[in-house]
Amino acid sequence: MTVQSDEATAQGIILTDEASGKVKALLDQEGRDDLRLRVAVQPGGCSGLRYQLFFDERELDGDVTAEFGGVEVVTDRMSAPYLIGATIDFVDTIEKQGFTIDNPNATGSCACGDSFN
Repeated sequence: MTVQSDEATAQGIILTDEASGKVKALLDQEGRDDLRLRVAVQPGGCSGLRYQLFFDERELDGDVTAEFGGVEVVTDRMSAPYLIGATIDFVDTIEKQGFTIDNPNATGSCACGDSFN
């Protein structure tokens, strides 16, 4: 896992090279250059909060934006405190494929790995 090191990491999320490469490939498939990866925290899941990752063209007041390997990552101002120092990676193994989030702010999580508290 390679972690990008720039000023943006101090603001919140860290996107690994593997994750930014996968996001870039998915954005290229979409064929739109106005989309960014939005990472949000919403109420729900079995542990109280859950992550949402999706492509978004919107710019919301108070958004925190960072760039990793040519990929813009956006977090809304309400989610940002929950994601400070969180590392997003992409794994592709026989056992598992997908994005993972290692969040030092999470005090617990459920077995599915999609929600935390």
